[in-house]
Amino acid sequence: MTLIQSISGIRGTIGGKPGEGLSPVDVVQFVGAYGMWLRDIYPDKKHVVVIGRDARVSGHLVNMLVTATLQAMGIDVIDGGVTTTPTVAMGVTFHHANGGIVITASHNPKHWNALKFLDHQGEFLTAEHALGMEDYMHPERLVFAPVDRLGKYSFDEGMLEMHIEKILALPAVDVEAIYAAGFTVVLDGINSSGGIAIPLLLETLGVKQIIKVYCNPDGQFSHNPEPLPEHLAELSQQVLTHNAHVGFAVDPDVDRLAIVCEDGEFFGEEYTLVAVADYILSQQPGNTVSNLSSTQALKEITEKHGGTHFYSAVGEANVVTAMKKFQAVIGGEGNGGVIYPPLHYGRDALVGIALFLTSLAKSGMTCSLLKKRFPEYFILKNKIELPSETNMALILEKIRKKYDKYPHDTTDGVKVYFEKEWVHLRKSNTEPVIRIYAESDDPVKAENLGEKIIIDIRELLKGEDVF
Repeated sequence: MTLIQSISGIRGTIGGKPGEGLSPVDVVQFVGAYGMWLRDIYPDKKHVVVIGRDARVSGHLVNMLVTATLQAMGIDVIDGGVTTTPTVAMGVTFHHANGGIVITASHNPKHWNALKFLDHQGEFLTAEHALGMEDYMHPERLVFAPVDRLGKYSFDEGMLEMHIEKILALPAVDVEAIYAAGFTVVLDGINSSGGIAIPLLLETLGVKQIIKVYCNPDGQFSHNPEPLPEHLAELSQQVLTHNAHVGFAVDPDVDRLAIVCEDGEFFGEEYTLVAVADYILSQQPGNTVSNLSSTQALKEITEKHGGTHFYSAVGEANVVTAMKKFQAVIGGEGNGGVIYPPLHYGRDALVGIALFLTSLAKSGMTCSLLKKRFPEYFILKNKIELPSETNMALILEKIRKKYDKYPHDTTDGVKVYFEKEWVHLRKSNTEPVIRIYAESDDPVKAENLGEKIIIDIRELLKGEDVF
């Protein structure tokens, strides 16, 4: 059993003892701490929290625990039901709520679930917010409401429609162009909330034909739910079988978007953001932000349009903070996460689809030809497992010193820049592992760079000073 805490929430496997998996006790404890934190920062208000969940099997059970805990604390609950993470984020601001909780383990398998906590802007909690919650992470710190002040419950069946309406109202989304293109689209909804949300979006956008693959929201994931090429062979085949213009795949909570071209080839998760950003920058030049592990193609595209690209630490909250600081017109993460500020500051596969289809329609190109417009880079992701007693921070510092003559960034681990390549090392917060990301304009060079760093680390492990 596994239980992992981060600044945005808590995730774990269902079952087992409290503290070892995501048990009912853990759910109540964390939701209670969140409720106490909200009451602390909004002491004179009636508190409202918007919730929603993906379709995984344990979702209904966790939903009941979350709802009951919030109501017991005197907090009103507005439930969006089986929906998407970005929809809950939109619901927070739409209802002028104090915060939100998304019940989803994102791309983790079905035996996982998680709680993701949002602030009053519908954004993931910052590290400072998380520290405020930690003050209440003890049962004796929780204070529940008397019977005449229990929170109320309501269900908002129109939250998803509200989200889609706001997407269609964006000036950058051209419904007429999409309708005129007569697109045939294949969708892999991984049998979660994407199977509800994306078809409704595509219908509203005027897509001519929608081929649904795994769109029954029963939480029985048909394959590994992370939208990576090795998990989407059937989507690729269905695109070819139906002579479709494009295929889309999302993760269970619909904040990541993967694309398959008309020839069955993968657009590349790193290029979801690149393609959408290129279109937005053509309409509104400006700055962009992505995390340090994302492709340098976005930097080149941004500079081509006269803007400046900035990197942030890995994590959606960090990307959003940098986007606000540098007034980015678009940003996100290279895992298929598009953040478009005119809608909201959060990864959103729905707005990513609407903007991508608009760009595709206006270009008059096939998906594969559109991809050829962008600089071609290859990212390889690897990791090295270390002895549990390893001083990982010291390992990273020694790598930095070894490559000190090259430009480097220590915002989040160590990233070293070469002429047309980079390598990024980050230590795991939950296990003795260093993750290694390497990018080059040649896949063999990227692989060699990653392997070179692994050899460097193994050499360092021979010294006693790293333990």
